[in-house]
Amino acid sequence: MLATVPLLVAVTAIAFLVAYQARQLPEREIAMLQTQLLNAKKEELKNYISLARTAFSAEYGNALPDDEAAKTKVIQTLAAMIYGQDGYFFVYDYNGNNLVSPRQTEFINRNWAGLEDARGTPVVDELIEIARSGGGYHTYLWTKPSTGEEAQIISYVIGLQDWRWVVGTGVFVDDVLGSIATARAQTEARISRTFMSIGAITLAALMVVFMSGLVINIRERRLADTKLKELTQRIFDTQEEERGRVARELHDSISQILIGARYALDLARRRLSTGDARAEDSVTKGITSLNGAIQEVRRISRDLRPGVLDDLGLGPALQGLTEEFERRTGIEVEFQTVVFRNRLDKDSKIALFRVAQEALTNIERHAGATKVVMDLRGNRRGAIMRIEDNGNGLPTDRTIKASTGLGLRNMQERMEQMSGTLRILSSKSGTVIEAQVPLSHMLQPEPDTRARNG
Repeated sequence: MLATVPLLVAVTAIAFLVAYQARQLPEREIAMLQTQLLNAKKEELKNYISLARTAFSAEYGNALPDDEAAKTKVIQTLAAMIYGQDGYFFVYDYNGNNLVSPRQTEFINRNWAGLEDARGTPVVDELIEIARSGGGYHTYLWTKPSTGEEAQIISYVIGLQDWRWVVGTGVFVDDVLGSIATARAQTEARISRTFMSIGAITLAALMVVFMSGLVINIRERRLADTKLKELTQRIFDTQEEERGRVARELHDSISQILIGARYALDLARRRLSTGDARAEDSVTKGITSLNGAIQEVRRISRDLRPGVLDDLGLGPALQGLTEEFERRTGIEVEFQTVVFRNRLDKDSKIALFRVAQEALTNIERHAGATKVVMDLRGNRRGAIMRIEDNGNGLPTDRTIKASTGLGLRNMQERMEQMSGTLRILSSKSGTVIEAQVPLSHMLQPEPDTRARNG
C-alpha cells in the first residue's frame, strides 16, 4: 500500500493537469465562438437600424423639431417594421416615454424612466444615455414576446437629436447562450470521461502494483525463511564445531594429563605402602601434571571467553591472544595499537576479538604464513582493526565481499551486527583483513577523577 502512494500522487497530479488543459483549450474556443456569434448579432442589429433609418430618413430629414405630422408618420413606419418571431423597433423620448412597441403595446404612451431588469440593470435610462452620446449597444434582461419569459437581449440604439428620440431594436441571445452552454456541457462530459479513463487505468495499475508487491513480499518472506533456516543451521553447526573443539581439547590435553597424574599418584601410593624412597618423585610428577591440567583449563577458558577482555579491554586481550598464538604456532606476530580516546562498548570489543580469533585460526590452518601484523587504532569513523599476513592468499586476488567459508561468514555477520564493515584483500603475497566498527559504538571517555579530587 505504501508503494502505491507515489503512484496515486502522480496520477492525481496528471489527472488535474489533464483536466485543466482539457478545460482551458475548449474554454478559449467557446469564448471565441461566443464573441463571434455576439458580434454577428450586433452587426445584424446595425443592419436593422440602417434599414429603419433609410425607411424614415425622408420624413425626419425634411421635418422641423415640432413637426407632429412627420413624427406620427415615422412612428407608424417603425411600428409596422417587425421581423421574425420577436424582432421589432422601439422608440422612447428622452424623458422615458414609450412611443413605439408593436409587440408589447402595453408599454406605449407610458413613462418608463428608472426601469430596471431582474438583475438590477438600468434599462430605459441607460438606453437614453447611450442615444444622447450618439448610439451603441446595451445588454439586459427583457421579456421575450414569443414565450413570455425573460431572456438576455442585446439592443442597439441611435438618437434622433432634433426630436429627442431614442430609436432602437434588439435581438435575444438565448440561442447563443444555449449553444455555449451545450458546448460547455460537452466539454465537462469529455473531462468526466477522461477522469473515468484515468481512474480505470489507475485502478488497473494499482492492482498490478498490489499483486506484484504481494508476490514479491511472499517471495521475500520465503527467502527470509530460507535464510533464517540457513542461519539457524549455521549456528547449530558452529555450536557443534565449538563443542567438538572443546571436547577434543579436553580429551587430547586435559584428559591425558589427568590420566598421567592419576598413574603418578597411584604409583606414589604403592611406593609409599612398600616404603620405596621414589614415592616422593611420583608425587612430584603427579603435582606437575595437575599444574599442567590447571594451565590447560585456563587456556581453554581464555579461548572461550578471556577475562582480560572485560577487565583490561580489547588491546590487552588481543596482546595476550597474539602472544599465545605465536608461542603455540611459532608464527611471528607483531601487534600494534594506540590508546583510544574513546572506549569501545562491550559488543564491539567482543566482535573485534572474535574476528581476530577467527583470522588467526584461518592463518594457522590455511595461510602457510611466517609473519602476521595486527594493528588496532581509532579514527574519525570509529575503530579499525587490520590483520595482515604473508601467506598464500585466498583463491581470488580481489576484494572478497562474501565468502562461502564458515569462518569468514561468521566474521562478516559479526561486523554486520555492529553496522560495521569487513574488507578482505587477498593476493599471492598474503591476505589483509580490515574490520571497522562505526563511531556509534565508541563510548565517551571517563572523567579524570584523580584531577578532580586533587
